[in-house]
Amino acid sequence: MRDRKDLAMRNQRSFSIEFKREVVEELKSHGFEISMSRKGNPYDNATMESFFKTLKYEEVYLCKYKTLADAMNRFPYFIEEVYNIKRLHSALGYRSPDEFEELLVMKQEKENSRQTLLTLSVQP
Repeated sequence: MRDRKDLAMRNQRSFSIEFKREVVEELKSHGFEISMSRKGNPYDNATMESFFKTLKYEEVYLCKYKTLADAMNRFPYFIEEVYNIKRLHSALGYRSPDEFEELLVMKQEKENSRQTLLTLSVQP
């Protein structure tokens, strides 16, 4: 399971206030970050809305599932093999998320090694 500080709960405004209060209290007690759309702000959940649009157009509408279980079994494949590895994302410079992450790690390692060299050269 992911580190709790990386988890977030997203929901729609249609839930009742009492339900939201109970859910928020429970999630906060477990260290979750709470993110709910503010009235009149369509950008709060833009990243997830974009992902679900992609999922619908590039997976759901193209496949003929026999059951809900068939669809649910296929989604991890789409996310891990298509969305993260093959699909190019304009926000990532037309790279896949995996490629972008790999380049980011390489850049960070290069900067860390450069910082180490600078530190070593300054020591007496």
